[in-house]
Amino acid sequence: MARAVIYCRVSTKEQTENLSLSVQQRMCKEYCEREGHEVVRVFVEEGESAKTADRTELKRLLQYCGQNKRLIDFVVVHNLSRFCRESRDHHMLVATLAGFGTRLRSVSEPIDESPVGKFMESIFASIAQFDNDVKADRTRTGMRAALELGRWTFQAPLGYQTGGRMGASIVIDEEPATVIRDAFEALAVGRIDKSQARAWMNRRGLRTRSGKELSPQTARSLLRNPIYAGRVVVPKWKISIGGDFEPIVRPMIFDRVQELLAGKKVGARSWRLLHPDFPLRRFVRCGHCQKLLTGSWTRGRSARYGYYHCTNCGRVRAPKTRLEAAFEALLERLRPAPDFLKLFHAIVVDAWKERQSAAHALRTKLERRVGDLRGKLDKLEDAFLFRHQIDQASYERQRDRIRQQLTLAEFELTEATVEQIDLEGLLAFAEHVLGNARALWVQATAEQRVRLQAVLFPEGVPFDGSHFGTAVTCLAFAQSPASEARKDGVASPTGFEPVPPP
Repeated sequence: MARAVIYCRVSTKEQTENLSLSVQQRMCKEYCEREGHEVVRVFVEEGESAKTADRTELKRLLQYCGQNKRLIDFVVVHNLSRFCRESRDHHMLVATLAGFGTRLRSVSEPIDESPVGKFMESIFASIAQFDNDVKADRTRTGMRAALELGRWTFQAPLGYQTGGRMGASIVIDEEPATVIRDAFEALAVGRIDKSQARAWMNRRGLRTRSGKELSPQTARSLLRNPIYAGRVVVPKWKISIGGDFEPIVRPMIFDRVQELLAGKKVGARSWRLLHPDFPLRRFVRCGHCQKLLTGSWTRGRSARYGYYHCTNCGRVRAPKTRLEAAFEALLERLRPAPDFLKLFHAIVVDAWKERQSAAHALRTKLERRVGDLRGKLDKLEDAFLFRHQIDQASYERQRDRIRQQLTLAEFELTEATVEQIDLEGLLAFAEHVLGNARALWVQATAEQRVRLQAVLFPEGVPFDGSHFGTAVTCLAFAQSPASEARKDGVASPTGFEPVPPP
């Protein structure tokens, strides 16, 4: 008596609940009984697509037939669409089973190893793929129509959640959206540059859907994604249209960030947030609500008066001359001593040499790994193509695994490269800036002031209306003796430092 195993599959939860599996199993068992086959095992796949490579029961079936080579005569399915919907994959699976001495049978389709049976099997496999392709095409058509109406049909990106059927397609998820919005604004005004953006967002708790920190690739994609400016853009379908949802970032700010990512320089004509009269605008933060201050002129009876103020809570309003004088005093008090700059220079040089040494060791290790993986791939191809020591399925499985490992190793090797720079020249320039920050800020243009502020205070400076608060400074400022003393400096770790009277 021939021995057979049964394979049943449904692709959705709904099908698992309407007895489709039970019907398949019953009909397959009745077929085996009519044909005189002994059913030795039943494999049931619930809620898996015939397209996916993750079908666990099909993998178990192949493993079972391989372990019982020449002992399993048939795999019985209700119809070929239950088995596979890609004709190429279908024939690959049939060839793998044939290598185990196992043949495929369908309850509802006349297939066997005769010329007519093989021809019919090819037709039915092609029909299954055709049906699958038609359904996929209908899905794509529906998605494209929705996208052309401004509805987002893919997974909601970070900062958004999926909306309802009747309202906006996606809605703002306020907590991550706030971090994303602040990151775009910080980039736009020069408080951080593109190399700092990922770490800046990670420090503020922005995480992927899986709870992980942003990778370099994820951060780059996020900052270039026009969806945050309220636009639906799908290049392959030539779709670019305003979305039916609220943008997280103002289009002007998004466009400015794209210019910065592309390496373009600031242009006063194209960047309205850069106000020459108010260099501390959108740099100093409100000490009460943490929002960035704006700046504007107020007309009195005989003159105009400049003020920095918070438009969010309204609790901060300071004269322009007073706040800018206090900022100059801050730069002067934080100026590092010459001896400290020498020590800073030595520490940076030592750290750079150590980093270069570690990078060299890592590159050597990765180069060996890349070489080993290439060698394994060569041996695998030799075993399959010339020695015929392994079957095609095993070859393709091992080949794909090694290729994946090789790709990752080559990527890591590229990332492990340490850029060659003129470290001494950069340190000399940095020491000049740190030692003369106040004078440079006073003499600088509006654009240069914004850039200098961003370098010295990458997260801005908090101000509560009369006092500066504790500020995060660049490394040299943060570790300088003046900064550590904090007795008459700008920022006390316990609160706010008084601003001098006007």
